[in-house]
Amino acid sequence: MKELTLEVTGMSCGHCKASVEGALNELKAVTEATVNLDEGMVKITFDEDQVTKSQLIEAIEEQGYDVAS
Repeated sequence: MKELTLEVTGMSCGHCKASVEGALNELKAVTEATVNLDEGMVKITFDEDQVTKSQLIEAIEEQGYDVAS
């Protein structure tokens, strides 16, 4: 398992948190996704053999949020 923390802009409420965590947790390779609204970060634990960083970012961006590079 690999752990990754991404900066996500545009999140401001509980709905934002649920949206990002839900999208990531739908990916079979993700074992945990936790949003910290105060810091604008999401911490993801995933199997790097089954999903790429790009796919994780895409799942977040599909919810309408931007990931800082």
